[in-house]
Amino acid sequence: MNDTIDLIRRFYDAFNRADWNGMLDLMDEHVAHDVNQGGREVGRARFAAFLERMNVSYTEQVKNLVVMANEKGDRAAAEYGLHGVYKATDDGLPLAQGQTYVLPGGAFFDIAGGKITRVSTYFNLEDWLAQVRRVDVD
Repeated sequence: MNDTIDLIRRFYDAFNRADWNGMLDLMDEHVAHDVNQGGREVGRARFAAFLERMNVSYTEQVKNLVVMANEKGDRAAAEYGLHGVYKATDDGLPLAQGQTYVLPGGAFFDIAGGKITRVSTYFNLEDWLAQVRRVDVD
């Protein structure tokens, strides 16, 4: 259980450093990634492509991370605050103008052989849309 908690913490530490290779090293070759309000992508190469796409439009940090794991250490969950900047317009989404956002987020993990074999992420898309659509008036 403690090894699993450490693995997930290292995953988010790498995320916060934008160390994509560090994140990928913690994942199984055939990792399943359930994209928030999207489909399932399979494979470390697909996850790497996802990270590259996200890096173009967003700069994000995970804060106030809480990680939980079952006794066997083969399942874990993380809850956090996602602090970000919407820096370039993502396909099909509102115009990016450097809007900042803060969202509660979470993820669920399967673990095998000391590697992440599944990550399912969640945040409230409607909350995010409301934050990036706001107009700040000076």
